[in-house]
Amino acid sequence: MVTIKDIAELAGVSKTTVSKVLNNKDEKISDTTRKKILDIVKENNYRPNKMAQSLVTKKTKTIGIIIPDIRNPFFTDIVRGAEDKAVKEGYNIILCNTDENVEKEIKAFNTLADKMVDGIIFAPSSKIDLNSKEYNLSTKPIVLVDKKLDIKNLKGIVSLDNEEGTYLEINHLVGNNHKKILYLSGPLKNEIARDRLKGYKKALKEANIEYDEKLVLQGEYSLDWGYEIIQSLKDINFTAICAANDLIAIGAIKALKERNIHIPKDISVVGFDDIQTSSIIEPQLTTINQNSYDMGYESANILIKNLEKKEVNDIEKMIFKPELIIRSSTSQKL
Repeated sequence: MVTIKDIAELAGVSKTTVSKVLNNKDEKISDTTRKKILDIVKENNYRPNKMAQSLVTKKTKTIGIIIPDIRNPFFTDIVRGAEDKAVKEGYNIILCNTDENVEKEIKAFNTLADKMVDGIIFAPSSKIDLNSKEYNLSTKPIVLVDKKLDIKNLKGIVSLDNEEGTYLEINHLVGNNHKKILYLSGPLKNEIARDRLKGYKKALKEANIEYDEKLVLQGEYSLDWGYEIIQSLKDINFTAICAANDLIAIGAIKALKERNIHIPKDISVVGFDDIQTSSIIEPQLTTINQNSYDMGYESANILIKNLEKKEVNDIEKMIFKPELIIRSSTSQKL
């Protein structure tokens, strides 16, 4: 295995000179010497010993990312944004998918500790135990994305104004003369689900529409649950559906079609997330764009600033504003 010492001997320079070239700290080194070293590095397929470097610097230039479901395009976009920023800054990522399983989340923290990551981006599952102390085992800086959690070593929170998002959607439906609006919620033990429900209630109150708890159903953030809950309903006593995410909405649309209920002529449907599929399905889904790619990018940005000690606040918070995307799944109720 070729070492820096071997490269130095072949180039007729010191190990320090080789190290400076490899680490882009070669301002005072001539172009001829730099080229000679880089040519030798390429010819010998030299790769730095990252483990040895980490033992010296106490850093692995690696970031861990924990998400609840890689199949959900919302989290896929978060990972893509975080990875793009990490790679740009010279970091690698290790991805842990927990399948909305709290035990897997805690195991993921232990795995990332074993891998000696420098920091962690954590998107908790909707089933997270807010009172668990096991999340406080990590000694690494943590940035939360999408959800809030009282956790040690927290350096940043990247989230969306979820209440405003649902508020915008219900206002849109009310503006189209809908008064009976079914709300399909995620697990209400989760703060984000509660905030989105608050937006639903707030918009109804402002429109002088009485809140009916029978029109609020709680379940999972999944296509299967959206499909199954609509299939299970005996009576369709509403004119619109507001789903807590796009997957629920897409499942609901599938079930409505199978029941020969036309969208949006009979029932209007709105989702939340603006995943790519929402603009492809028929009809195209009215939804909330919460800039998931940017949320991932900024979560990595905050974490790396902390790791590099640049412009570090105690806990940096970034709240994105929701954007209503109106498509063909909603129409005016006559």
